[in-house]
Amino acid sequence: MGQDMVMGFEGLRTAVITGAGSGIGRATAREFLDAGWQVVLAGRREEALQETADGDARALVVPADVTQPGDVDRLFREAADRFGRVDVLFNNAGSFGPSGSVDQISLADWNETVAVNLTGTMLCAAAAVRQMKAQDPPGGRIINNGSLSAIAPRPLAAAYTATKHAVTGLTKSIDLDGRAYGISCAQIDIGNAATELLAGITTGGALQPDGSRKVEPTFPAEEAARTVLFMAELPASANPGSVVLTAAGMPFLGRG
Repeated sequence: MGQDMVMGFEGLRTAVITGAGSGIGRATAREFLDAGWQVVLAGRREEALQETADGDARALVVPADVTQPGDVDRLFREAADRFGRVDVLFNNAGSFGPSGSVDQISLADWNETVAVNLTGTMLCAAAAVRQMKAQDPPGGRIINNGSLSAIAPRPLAAAYTATKHAVTGLTKSIDLDGRAYGISCAQIDIGNAATELLAGITTGGALQPDGSRKVEPTFPAEEAARTVLFMAELPASANPGSVVLTAAGMPFLGRG
């Protein structure tokens, strides 16, 4: 247990949340803090992470790029040094990537999307698993932020959709391989949580398969955060596996 561990908070559970500077990541970090967790906030922009932490002594800000192995190793090392263990990782950092069908996107844009959405998720999961195996007692839970696109794609989102389908396979493999160590892995697939990121790709309405644009229903990002907290606080004997959370009435089921 690290010598710099926060005094007075021994025994509290610790979560690492990536992409914690905005959107679902910020809402989730604040939800966990409100519920009494110790939270390690990771993201590229330190100022945004500090805004999320809002001076809470149980929040540790660690600027990190999830695509960089050195950053990821440092993130989990600082988490363990400060709080002694990692109980939950919420793998949330991600990017929508380029707009386009498979013949329209550049290799550079494809590789960048894969790096953030898939490789970054893998690197963080690998570091979390190493920590969860080594700590006493061992074990923990990883929650990957997939997407409704991991089930059904939007038009012109080949790179994003492919990476989110791959995250689903990664989730299942982590859960299978983690059984012997008390490590479980689950995935939340979210559709239309109201964030700045979603607003940026749905200006004028979301593109539909018939080429039209439609203003779709949304729901508060805080509800996604509450769902992640629910998944995290289940007993170790239970694994939620796959959770789908969408805005009521969005064109997903049926014909729209």
